[in-house]
Amino acid sequence: MPLQTPPLRGIHAERGAKFTEFGGWDMPVEFDSIQTEHRAVREAAGVFDVSHMGQIHVTGPDAATLMQWLTTNDVSRLAVGDAQYAAITDEEGAIVDDTVVYRLPDEGGEPTYLFIPNAGTDEATHERWIGYRNDLDLEATVDNRTDEYAMFALQGPDAAALLADVAEGSPTDLGRFEATYATVDGVECWTARTGYTGEDGFELVVPWAEAETVWSRLECQPCGLGARDTLRIEAGLLLAGQEFDLESNPRNPYEAGIGFAVALDTEFVGRDALAAANEDGVEERLVGFRLIDRGVPRHGYDVTNTEDRVIGTVTSGTMSPTLEQPIGLGYVPVEYAEPGTTLRVVVRGQSKKARVETTPFIDTV
Repeated sequence: MPLQTPPLRGIHAERGAKFTEFGGWDMPVEFDSIQTEHRAVREAAGVFDVSHMGQIHVTGPDAATLMQWLTTNDVSRLAVGDAQYAAITDEEGAIVDDTVVYRLPDEGGEPTYLFIPNAGTDEATHERWIGYRNDLDLEATVDNRTDEYAMFALQGPDAAALLADVAEGSPTDLGRFEATYATVDGVECWTARTGYTGEDGFELVVPWAEAETVWSRLECQPCGLGARDTLRIEAGLLLAGQEFDLESNPRNPYEAGIGFAVALDTEFVGRDALAAANEDGVEERLVGFRLIDRGVPRHGYDVTNTEDRVIGTVTSGTMSPTLEQPIGLGYVPVEYAEPGTTLRVVVRGQSKKARVETTPFIDTV
């Protein structure tokens, strides 16, 4: 199948972007260099085209019930303009996806939500919501609006000042995980103080046809998926398909370190399995580590104990542009998960000394 393209694919190509396939989309991986883009976000501001992320819209009398049943956090806590991180789990409590749920203003007096599944999962997620709605005989309208909206992420310590100069509607007054409608050059954008970099910033959901208008006003370093990856690893954030994958690496939220997004006092798919996991504990946990020896950890590399017995696998790794040191994430048995524990990572056939560290690796907002 041909790759899907973001609305600004041509604009990015004219700017000199290099592209890569990600989640079935043809997306910019870098514009100048990963180092340059990473540094811009940590020190000033950068803007990412993340239009490959899905947008699912849910409204109706039973919208809250449906959202509660299919996400692990407590949707009832959301007032209009609130955002919430959550997992989507199967009956066994394994993570199908992770997402951010937004409570939009009511439509026709009915509760309305927007949530953001990961790239390439929007169709399957839409079908999942429709299936459960029908099985539970709920009254809710579920629309896949991924092809109707672009999405931009403005990130970095200067992001608020930059947005304040171009947006109407006071979006810079938002607290973390709050959202509102704001207008940029006449274009109404759903604007949230959220992000995937560890820095302050905003994510803007923009009508597809108006994407260029808004993008052109966000005048800072354009950034690709390469810098997005190094930034999120430094922040210790999960990537679907690496830190969890229902087929190749099924993990529950407690193993993956996102137990904070599980509200066991609610009812949802996988709740009983997760209650048992929470009570019994898990055998493995996702940890951060820093290589002490020279080398760069990569996805799929073996993690061993000091006696060279394989005990885990690297899920993500990079040479940290901020720390200028090799860092990574991976699952290990809980007895090896304490910060300060010495491990070894097999890099291109050579065993490299590593140390477990608390994540995030850098100070975050």
